[in-house]
Amino acid sequence: MDRFKELVCFVNVAQRGSLTAAAAQEGVTAAVVSRRLDALEARLGVKLLLRTTRRVTLTFEGMAFLEDAQRVLGDLANAEASVSLGGVKASGHIRMTAPAGFGRRHVAPLIREYLNDHEDVSVSLDLSDRVVDLVNEGFDFGVRIGDLPDSSLVSIRLGAVRRVVVASPQYLERCGVPQTPDDLAEHNCLVLSQQRGWALKTGSSDTATTVKVRGAFSCNDGAVLREWALAGAGIAWRSLWEVGDDVRSGALVEVLADYATAPMGIYALFPQRRHLSLRVRLLVDYLKSSYAASASRFV
Repeated sequence: MDRFKELVCFVNVAQRGSLTAAAAQEGVTAAVVSRRLDALEARLGVKLLLRTTRRVTLTFEGMAFLEDAQRVLGDLANAEASVSLGGVKASGHIRMTAPAGFGRRHVAPLIREYLNDHEDVSVSLDLSDRVVDLVNEGFDFGVRIGDLPDSSLVSIRLGAVRRVVVASPQYLERCGVPQTPDDLAEHNCLVLSQQRGWALKTGSSDTATTVKVRGAFSCNDGAVLREWALAGAGIAWRSLWEVGDDVRSGALVEVLADYATAPMGIYALFPQRRHLSLRVRLLVDYLKSSYAASASRFV
């Protein structure tokens, strides 16, 4: 019982950033909370929290332990719920990551809907275009787009998305419509910074070839490239999840459609060593069903 109280105490302090707030949550004094934390750190032999009079911060060991502690408490709550009141109820915290642009438009809104149906679940969403180390950074899972490198991670396919070459009607009227990938050399291409080229089919082959492109503008943010394309500044190679509405409305026109490559997969990736909790399984299922319902907008 003491170990359980210590675990609950640690998670409450870490989540609220204050001994006083955690004490109020548990209905005890701050001194009791402090003693439980001392006992937990003494038993583990590591410092989990750095405490001052003004704030509480997690150490590296504390951050790693917090993820496991939240999972243990969440699994316990799920186990209790499964045998009480005749049903299973998801609870606990989820840490997940997704690409910045896709996550902003097609992950975050779905998480909001998911949380409306699961009031005992909380989610921390990290939006980043870097390749996140799910294991060492303590994420429950990540959403990724494109080919997956061989690794110890396991994956579930959530859907697919196609990339298209697009430009505004005004640009195409002014500069002409490219008929083959080779024609891109004569156009101002809006390039993602550090992108080596655009993957397109060439000739009669179905194999993708990296077509070298160049232009007056480049940026590390795809949303900016979309805005430039809409403004008639050049031709862009973007995913349909980003420019699909623009193509359907006529604000952008797809070109070189015959040279487009096969759709890329949208995946949920997990550290292989972890057993998926109910809250994670339900969220992944919700993302998968939602992408299936809107597949026509992605491919």
